[in-house]
Amino acid sequence: MKYKISILGASGYTGVELIRLLLTHKNAEIVSLGAETSAGKDITEIYPHLAFYKLPKLQKIEEIDYNNADVIFLCLPHGTTQEIALKLPKNKLIIDLSADFRLENPVDYKTWYEHEHKAMGIQKNAVYALTEIKRKEITKDKFIANPGCYPTSILLPLIPLLEKNLIEKTGIIADSKSGISGAGRKANQANLLSELANNFKPYGIAGHRHIAEIEQELSLAAKSKMQITFTPQVIPVSRGILSCIYVQNALGVTTEELKNTLVEKYKNENFVYIAKSNTVPTIADVATTNNCYINIFADRISGRSIIISTIDNLVKGASGQAVQNMNVALGLDETLGLKHSAIFP
Repeated sequence: MKYKISILGASGYTGVELIRLLLTHKNAEIVSLGAETSAGKDITEIYPHLAFYKLPKLQKIEEIDYNNADVIFLCLPHGTTQEIALKLPKNKLIIDLSADFRLENPVDYKTWYEHEHKAMGIQKNAVYALTEIKRKEITKDKFIANPGCYPTSILLPLIPLLEKNLIEKTGIIADSKSGISGAGRKANQANLLSELANNFKPYGIAGHRHIAEIEQELSLAAKSKMQITFTPQVIPVSRGILSCIYVQNALGVTTEELKNTLVEKYKNENFVYIAKSNTVPTIADVATTNNCYINIFADRISGRSIIISTIDNLVKGASGQAVQNMNVALGLDETLGLKHSAIFP
């Protein structure tokens, strides 16, 4: 069976990444592409590399016939997504890649995104769809809220350790480096080559919005309120995230026990791999894939551990996890459209 797919926000990086992945999905057919400022254009006018494929023209979002779609992907800015989601048919599988439905508490949403939540009726039916953790909750009658890129890289290693009380709940530090595609496609002086080349920029210090969903999910795992220190940085590569996470082992727990717990948790997963021996995961190991590559090392300070977790921000951190969630919700093989090796060198 072919599921008909509509992508709203198709002209942005997450939208075009969805197109790339779905073109290799045997059960997916892209039937409509929505984009406001580029409506009426061929997608190939924006992305010439897609000239080899037959794809629909870009349309204004309000002009799309959603009766012809089974699955709708939303690759839109936060705030905008809530307004559009309210107008979509209720009998479709909707997968949202924005931050609009990730936070369960509307007070938290207003605090971090600085405006009222406009679609709490939808929020009540939303699942924070970190696939390997929430798989049983990801069903076609749920509104799928895709996690953020930084949170995905941080939550996958930390949640299993907190669930088993193997690390302390205080003093966790996450230091994450991201490729520039995480900032989106809009022109911005800070993202110019001349600004970023041979440079390295921390941003969102002590206040990045992804902190909210990280702490929400860690608190659920720990069964108590969690806070972490999180600092993201932009590095001069196009894609990829590498997170260094610093934790205090619980009393009497070794780093080897932490690693064994992660190995056991993810041993049957297709897209999360715990490195053998002392291999250090790198962005190049996962670029263009839906994989998360993790290792954990003992710190020189007794009782502390260092976790390295790396993903592609556009794939496992966005569009790839969205396709994975679609597969789960529809009862398909979870790997469809996602069995890609990293490009190397």
